[in-house]
Amino acid sequence: MIHPTRTSVFAAAAGVPVALVVAVLVPERWYAGLAWPTAALLLTLADAVAAAPARAARMRVKLPRTASVGADIAAEVTVTIDSPRPPRLAEVALAPDPLLDIADDGRRWMTLAKGSGGGAVPIVARRRGTATIKRWWVRWRGPLGLTWRQRAFAGEASMAILPDIRAVQESAARIFERHAVQGLMAQIERGEGADFEALVEFQTGMDRRAIAWKQSARHVKLHAKEFRTERNSQIVFAVDAGRQMCEPVAGLPRIDRAVSAILLNAWVALKLGDRVALDSFDSRPRLASGLITGTRAFSELQRLAARIDYSGEETNYTFALTSLATRLTRRSMIVMFTEFTDLTSVEFLVRAAQRLLRTHLLLVVVLRDDELDDLSGRRPDTAEDVTRAVTAAALLRERLLVLTRLRHMGAHVIEAGHDEVGEALVAGYLDIKRRNLL
Repeated sequence: MIHPTRTSVFAAAAGVPVALVVAVLVPERWYAGLAWPTAALLLTLADAVAAAPARAARMRVKLPRTASVGADIAAEVTVTIDSPRPPRLAEVALAPDPLLDIADDGRRWMTLAKGSGGGAVPIVARRRGTATIKRWWVRWRGPLGLTWRQRAFAGEASMAILPDIRAVQESAARIFERHAVQGLMAQIERGEGADFEALVEFQTGMDRRAIAWKQSARHVKLHAKEFRTERNSQIVFAVDAGRQMCEPVAGLPRIDRAVSAILLNAWVALKLGDRVALDSFDSRPRLASGLITGTRAFSELQRLAARIDYSGEETNYTFALTSLATRLTRRSMIVMFTEFTDLTSVEFLVRAAQRLLRTHLLLVVVLRDDELDDLSGRRPDTAEDVTRAVTAAALLRERLLVLTRLRHMGAHVIEAGHDEVGEALVAGYLDIKRRNLL
């Protein structure tokens, strides 16, 4: 495809006033005024002929095989223009994809050396799924810079966008080391928990409630029971995938923030010998996995988490939590990520949670709404600012009321920022195990 550049258009347009002046001052020589536009047209045609032909261009786009949601990545672009007069610069463009945020609409200038060159186009993975770039373009100017030569390519460069496990890779070991002194690692598991480990001689500093009086009387010496951290507990992560959880927080949907925190907590739970399951729901249950155990099963859990889809439907807490409870045959710890704004859905949540708490332990996790905090705390300058602040404060009060009701019912509640929720969830999980609540 050939089309004129901006320089060519401006050069031709600049000849219009000259033609008018000639036509007014020398009417009998009016045709002389057409010399400028004609020269511009001839130069443009000559530039189009001298430019490297479109068929000489080749372009290749390569994406990473996988990427974590929210990660900054790059598409590797290679351009080759095989011509005796190759251009020094070429501009490339990539077709958009709803799962990707491509910088500068996918446009980038490439410097060519003897007709070949390449570079990277910055990309941000915004949502989970399979991102595909099916079309890309390359164009270059002629020797005079008056025409564009362009060629389009049809292909398929795809990439799987998976849940973010960078927190697992970066923070899991550090969190494990932090809590190792409290007897939660497998190597140092004695001293806490509820499972009987051994009968030892009582030492100063040990808990007096652990003294085995009958055995002490038999041996005529104080003996105490030593316990270890209980294992094989059931942890079920229930993710609300409804409309409100798909709203973005700091550039990423809430559900992706939740999945990243779940994977971090699941890795710690598997490391400690607990069994983990994943559940997802919106208007009805969408995903219900079986219980898995062992750190080798973490990749399977990551694959299941990648199947949690975005939904625009309202959440049905009654249907989802009732279905979940019927599948559990023993007392379990249910970690539920959710978000709520209206009191009607909150009532369904509270009633469903109340039935669930009769048998199971419930931990509700919500992300702190920084936008509401900012609106309620910002100094108002106009009447609209006052209205926004009052509305935000009312929503925050209702949110606090709901969380307080859940706590009074016996549920555990964690409210944390999007960048702190993973570590806060792990700390809450370890605290529950330390207190033998499960």
